[in-house]
This record gives sequence, C-alpha cells and structure tokens, in this order.
Amino acid sequence: MKWQLLMAFVGYLLFMIWFGWWVSRNNRSGDDFLLGGRRLPFILTLGTTVATMVGTGSSMGAVGFAYQNGWAGMIYGLGGACGILLLAKLFAPVRDQQFMTMSEEVAFYVGAEAIVKNTIAVVIFVASIGWLGAHILGGGMYLAWLTGIDPLSAKLLIALGFSVYVVIGGYVAVVWTDSIQALVLFVGFFLMAAVALYQADGLSAIASAQPVANQSFLALDKIGPVHGLSLFMAVLVGVLVAPSFRQRIYSGEHVNSIKRSFYLSGGLYLAFAVVPAVIGMAAYKLDPSLDNPAFSFPFMAFHSLPLALAGLVIIAGLSATISSASSDAIAAVSVVVRDIYRLCFKRMPKASEVVLISRLGLVATIALALLLALLTNDVIGYITNMVATLMSGLCVCVLLGHFWPRFNWQGAMAALGTSSLTSITILLIPSWQAFWGNPIVPALLIATLVAGVVTLLTPPQRHNAVAAQAILAAEREQMNHD
Repeated sequence: MKWQLLMAFVGYLLFMIWFGWWVSRNNRSGDDFLLGGRRLPFILTLGTTVATMVGTGSSMGAVGFAYQNGWAGMIYGLGGACGILLLAKLFAPVRDQQFMTMSEEVAFYVGAEAIVKNTIAVVIFVASIGWLGAHILGGGMYLAWLTGIDPLSAKLLIALGFSVYVVIGGYVAVVWTDSIQALVLFVGFFLMAAVALYQADGLSAIASAQPVANQSFLALDKIGPVHGLSLFMAVLVGVLVAPSFRQRIYSGEHVNSIKRSFYLSGGLYLAFAVVPAVIGMAAYKLDPSLDNPAFSFPFMAFHSLPLALAGLVIIAGLSATISSASSDAIAAVSVVVRDIYRLCFKRMPKASEVVLISRLGLVATIALALLLALLTNDVIGYITNMVATLMSGLCVCVLLGHFWPRFNWQGAMAALGTSSLTSITILLIPSWQAFWGNPIVPALLIATLVAGVVTLLTPPQRHNAVAAQAILAAEREQMNHD
C-alpha cells in the first residue's frame, strides 16, 4: 500500500509538471515569467491565495498542534485569516504603484533609499528560503512516514516535484497549479474532518476526550495566553508581510479583484480554521499515544478511509505543502532578479536575460532551502522563530511606512536590526523563550519603539512619494530593454 501511495503521488507530480508547462507555454517575457503579465484574474488570485494559505503549517503543524493542545489548533487558521483580511484592507491598493517586489514597496515608503531596498531584498530572500525550507521539511517528513522511504529521499522528491514545474513555467504555472491544488486540498481536508467526526463519535466526544486544560477557549489554560498570542501574531505577521502574498497583489488584474479574492480567501480560511483542530483532536481520541503528533493527519486517513479515498486525502495534504512551496520559490526569485542582481552587478538584467536568470535563481534558491530543511525536524518552531527573527522588523517597516509619512530610512534600518537582535536574544535565553513561546511580540514592540525614536531624531526623507516612485519605475524600465 505504501508503494501504491508513492506511485500515486509521483503520478500527481507528473501531471502538475505537464499542466504547468501547458498553461505557461505562451510565456515570452520576464514579466510573464515572474508576474504573469500583471493580469491575474479574480479566480486565479483566489485559487493561488487559498492554496498558499493552506500550507505546511495547516496540514502538518496545526493538526499535530491540535493533537497535543486541543482547540489551540485553531490559532493557526485564525491568525492566517486575520492576516489576509488586513492585507486586503490595507495594502491591496499598492497594486496601482506597479511594484515588482516587496523591497521596492518598502523603499518607496522611505524615499527610494537604496540601502533600505537592498537590505530588505536580502531579508526577503533569506525569509523565502526559510519558508521554502519549512515546506520541504514538512512535506518530506510527511512523505517519509507515509511511504517508508528515507527522509532524505522524501525531501528530495518534494523539492524536485515543485521545482520542475516552477522552473519551466514560472508564475503562470504556479498560480494555475495552485488553483487545482486548492480544490484538491479543500476536498481532502473537509472529507477527512467529516470522517474524523464520524469515526470519533462526534464533536462533543472528541472534545470531552481531551485533557481538561485543552477544553478551554483555544486551550489557553494549556498553552497559556502569552504563548497563544505569540503563535497568533507569528501567523498573522507571516501572512501580512509574506513576499508570496505581496506578489499576488503586484500581479493582480486590478485592485478590486485582489480585494475580493483576499476577502473571500480570508472567509474560507476562517471557516477552515476548525478543520485541523477537529482532525487532530479526533486522532487523539482514537489513539492518544502516537509517537509523533505531526502524523495525526495521515493516521486518521489510514485509520478511517478505504485506500482510494485515503490516497486522495494524503495527496491533499501534500498538495498543501507543494502549493505553498512553489509560491515562495517564485517570490524569492523575483527578489533575486529585481533587487539582488542589481545589488551584485550594479545594473538591471537585460530583457533577454530575465527568464534565464530567473530559472537559474530558482534552482539555486530551492537547493539552499533543501539544505536548510535537513537541519531541523520541528515545523511549527521553525516557522514561528524564523518569522520572529526575519519578518517582525519588515512588518514594522511596512506598517510605519504605510501610515506615517515622516518615517525614514534610518527608522527602517533601526527596525530591522532591533527586531532581529531582540528575537535572537530571546531565543538564546531559555527562561525568556519559555515565557514568550516565540519572540514575535517583544520583537514587534521593541522594533516599533526604536524605529519611531530614530525616525524623530533623524532628518526627513530626501525624496517625496512622487520622486521615489519615479526612481523605482526608472530602474524597472531598464529590464524591458537589451
């Protein structure tokens, strides 16, 4: 049966590769490869956003977290839903600015200062590698447990599976395959949740089987309010400033279609939040002694379903990992082509070079993420600590830049440095980490305070919004010529 599942998954990957090639076969320009020509319609924006949101954290991390902590498994979905709704409300209008990367957007807020754009580009690239590593890690662990192949081979297969169609087809391949995978994973997850409720004798039965502390509101009696807030904020910030979600804004057909797709995605994800909690808690009721809670989802599939349906559910779980990974990969390479290439070579790539450089950048980025994925086995801890260290300062820059015209490049650099230093300090002091759970809350608070003080003590921006936009647009235009 394990080999049958492996062959089914390989067949599914081959179909995704073929389909990704087929839908992107008419791509011609670098703008097509990286942003789909900036004409992504509502339905594809919706599909790719949903697929990206239901990723490794939801398929493996949140279900395993619910197995251990009951209703706390909903926190991941609640944080993600709030993040995408805020993103729609606050930042969908930046589509009209024609940004290509998030580093451009942040640089725009501080007068197009090169030091900020270059620093943010490096931060985003490293963060994207971190996200990719988490997806490869989660999917590899999952596949190894399901099929019996060794973890290294499983991680290699996951990385190879999504990298082929991304390298061939670029962004168009990503959004189309994401949309298919969104349908597969939603059918699979809701089917699994319904069967879990039936097998475990209903919602009241699985709730009452939990330890008493897990039965409280979001299991805050078990994990503690501070840890619950930290996890919620880590997920919210991860969505609010994730480069992959920003790319959905930059590539959308127009602001209204982006807003509608994000609002609907947030509503769907809010409803979805209960699904991993139900699956994890049902698995606990049926077998409270699993060796690894992360495998609660495949345990329920094998325990409750005939082989054909179990295969569908398993592929749905792996689809969640692959769809999110492909999105983060293309977001990372956009930064490589638009920002890091200029930082290294002091010029923008020529139009005829963009697709080739993008493909080479994808191969290198995925290889680095795969190497990173070999160093850890804790999916949730990996994601939350990485978000706190790399993304909290970026979140402060985006919010202050968006709402405070006085914000300048010195404040942005202070936010980035202070947030990372705060996060690393808490991670290195066991008692502080035990109190906070992860460093996201203190990193956000201290970075905001320091950034505000530094901004007030230093001169205003050299360029206003009009001049900053003109500088960035002139750089982008160089990519359209040989």
